[in-house]
This record gives sequence, C-alpha cells and structure tokens, in this order.
Amino acid sequence: MITLYGSFSAFGLPQASPFVMKTEVQLKMAGLPYRLEPGRPADGPKGKIPYIVEEHHKIGDSTFIRDHIERVHGLDLDRGLTAEMRGRGWAIERMVEDHLYWVIVHDRWMDDANFERGPARFFDALPEAVRDKTRQETRERVRLTLHGQGIGRHARSEITALGRRSVAALAALLGNRAHLLGPEPSAVDATAFAMLASLLTPHFESELRLYAESHGNLVTYCQRMMGEHYPTFARKAA
Repeated sequence: MITLYGSFSAFGLPQASPFVMKTEVQLKMAGLPYRLEPGRPADGPKGKIPYIVEEHHKIGDSTFIRDHIERVHGLDLDRGLTAEMRGRGWAIERMVEDHLYWVIVHDRWMDDANFERGPARFFDALPEAVRDKTRQETRERVRLTLHGQGIGRHARSEITALGRRSVAALAALLGNRAHLLGPEPSAVDATAFAMLASLLTPHFESELRLYAESHGNLVTYCQRMMGEHYPTFARKAA
C-alpha cells in the first residue's frame, strides 16, 4: 500500500498544494490503492510535500514519485503517446510548474488581501506569542524565494502579464480537446488540472484568475477533471 503524505483541504480545493493534487490524480489514473495522510515538509526526503512511502521506499517530489510508481508497478501514464507528444507534455509541465505556479504563489502570498484570506491562516494554530512573528517571517522567506526565482523581481502588472502568456498558451494547446495530448488522459493532465484548479478557485482574487476564467475551454477542462477525480468537490462547486 502506498501512503501519500500531502497537505489538507483548503480554499475550496481537495488539497491546498497543487503538487499534492497532481500526485493524487496520477495515483488515481494509475489505479493504485493508496492512503492519504497529512505530511510535514520537514519529514519528506526533499524537505517538501508531497512524498510517498511504499514498503522501504520514501520518495519525494511529484515528478520522482511518478517515476517510482511507473517503474515499480510497470505502468506508463503516457501510454499511446508518440515521442513528440511526450516532449510536448514535458514542456507543458515545465511551463506550468516552473512558471505559472510562481505567479500563483505571488498572487497568494504578496497580495495583502489574498494573504489574509489564505496563507496567513496556516499559522492560526500556533501559540499566540509566536503566531504573528512566524507568519511574517515565513512571508518574508516566500518573498525572498520569489525574488531568487525571478518572478518577484517584476512589477505586479508585469507578473500578471507573464502569467497571462502561460494561461493563453495552455488554452491554445488544449484547444477543443478533452485532454491535452490525445483522446485519453495522460500524466500532464494531472499537472495542468491541479495548477488550473489552484488558479481558478474563487477563494482568491486576482486579475490572472479572471483572465483564466475568460477561457471557456480551460474552465470546462478543470470542471471535468474535478468531476472525474474529486466528485464531492465538483458537487460543492456546482
């Protein structure tokens, strides 16, 4: 049995972390039984979530988790795809995870209103004596991470413009298809869905969310994937 250590339900989403959602959906796609448990980043082999434990294996990072389950269980989540389609899938993953994700993080953590309605609540259970200090120190670490990554060096309008380019590219790549790369879902659909769900949740306000909502194919795609993999949350959203 695989144990998936993830985040928690929040912001109208099954998991607060899109990377945990990605891994959970890939486990569902693989048809593998698993148990979901709350995880602490410090306990993971990469210092973050998600991570899985299976027998004597402890695997961190969603990409390496996928590699592990495919290798150990003899699976291929991209079965039926050509080499060119697999390459396109990897390029989409990198755009979504290494670019669009950081725009979403900026909108959640650096916007005061979004921070108060979202990330600030992560610290509510801490003792009052250290709560505010820890909250602000963590926010400052996120700011420095965004600056080091590069997104945080831009003006807010520039960050939104960059995010719009990734959203527009994803909408164009999807077109009128049900899935990104073929008639059947593949691994990249789990990645794209998880990130779109995080962007489209109405819990947070942002210009980028409104722009994503203007792409009907992305909204329909996200709703369909939510209905397939998290039907309870799909019913709540409806």
